[in-house]
Amino acid sequence: MTPGKTSLSAIKAALFLLCLTPAFLLWRGLEADSLGANPIEALTRSTGEWTLRFLLITLTVTPLRKLTGWHWILRLRRMLGLFAFAYATAHLATYVWLDQFFDWEAIARDILKRPFITVGFAALVLMAPLAATSSNFAIRRLGGRRWQALHRAIYPIALLGCVHFWWLVKKDVTWPLVYTVIAVVLLGLRGWWREQERRKQLAGGYLPQEPKFEGKVIKIFAR
Repeated sequence: MTPGKTSLSAIKAALFLLCLTPAFLLWRGLEADSLGANPIEALTRSTGEWTLRFLLITLTVTPLRKLTGWHWILRLRRMLGLFAFAYATAHLATYVWLDQFFDWEAIARDILKRPFITVGFAALVLMAPLAATSSNFAIRRLGGRRWQALHRAIYPIALLGCVHFWWLVKKDVTWPLVYTVIAVVLLGLRGWWREQERRKQLAGGYLPQEPKFEGKVIKIFAR
């Protein structure tokens, strides 16, 4: 089932509002002073976790398309990826602004000395070119193959996000474990499908087949 242009626009609008919901709830919680004893930590933790969730949701689009045949959901992937970057930027902003108060020397020391911050910063740096090249213009400028190669960086980014969260939590690793398992399954599916494609190519599965003749043979020469 492929939705029409109007239905797809409605789906995109609903998804956009849904993606904004976590940010709205965090803002309301901050305004109502209901984020707990340490609201800055709650903001930083929540925006980081939503970044990882949106990364995994983005990675889910391709397997979902393959399993369901819903090719139209690929049109939602760009929005999901951009929201992942938006929440990652908010995650960084709460740390730089509200936690460190723009103390660049302390931030530099944190990046170099605290492994979970180093990994998280590396993931954000890798996300930046993906967000910058998410437009149709960038696809045309880079070319399809180079664009796809660049955007495969989402795979290590998702794993770095899991490691960042795991090293941050340290003790109760339940949710980091859940996210890591989901990431490994999603990446494992991609690896398995690519291997199947490779084997099919080696077996000649994509070679053009000779057309089969079906019909009657009519004699045009008499004896």
